[in-house]
Amino acid sequence: MTKIYSKQICRMLLGVIIISSLFISSCTNTKKVAYFLNQQDTSLTSSNTAPTAVIISNDLLSITVSSLSNQASAVFNSANSAGMGSINQSENVLQPSGYLVNKEGFIKFPFLGRMQVSGLTEQQLEDTITRQLLDKKLLLDPIVTVRHLNFKVTVLGEVNHPAVLKVASEKISFLEALGLAGDLTIYAKRDNLLLIREENNKKVVRRINLNSSSFLTSPYYYLKSNDIIYAEPNKAKVASSGRSQQLLPIILSGLSFFAIVVDRFTR
Repeated sequence: MTKIYSKQICRMLLGVIIISSLFISSCTNTKKVAYFLNQQDTSLTSSNTAPTAVIISNDLLSITVSSLSNQASAVFNSANSAGMGSINQSENVLQPSGYLVNKEGFIKFPFLGRMQVSGLTEQQLEDTITRQLLDKKLLLDPIVTVRHLNFKVTVLGEVNHPAVLKVASEKISFLEALGLAGDLTIYAKRDNLLLIREENNKKVVRRINLNSSSFLTSPYYYLKSNDIIYAEPNKAKVASSGRSQQLLPIILSGLSFFAIVVDRFTR
């Protein structure tokens, strides 16, 4: 009689364990961790091209000048080479290469002096410098190339490798940034990511839903320099950090061990 009663208890414990395990696994909604739900094979017509970078204060620019005379062009390219600037006899500091745009939006360019560059695109600055070099007859047929040296985006929160990503090509999509950060974790809210962008001296905040295929044609598909992506944790992550959720696996393990012991001794 005792053996039958013990076996019943054992079966009840095993039933509790199985039901609890199924309940825990059912808490995760697989639809919420997928990208672009219900997206069918198609060709999307989109106007969301990569935004043109506009020069702002504190940008670091590479400005290279070439012409028929390499010797004459060399003086305009000296700032693109990093050097050691002496602060005093006992201390040196590494000066960054490139032209740093000051708070007022100016740079100092050889022979052309103080130039207002903030608000210009790279192409506009190239045209401005080329025209002034020709007007002052400093070079013959100059070719000017402007690049951003500090184009970067930041990815934080529920990603596998949070990081500040430096983008040499000056073009990166939202998905590429997530890929470089090791992708979202299983605990990230894919339907409610946060994008923080600075435009016209204002912080622009947008919510991004990666569950929706409409994001593929969104104006925020491509990122701008200094954009910040933040992936919030979902309810499962918050719950898993709670005390009860931490103790549940231990309790279930103990019940499993107890059930096995009872079953062995009642045979």
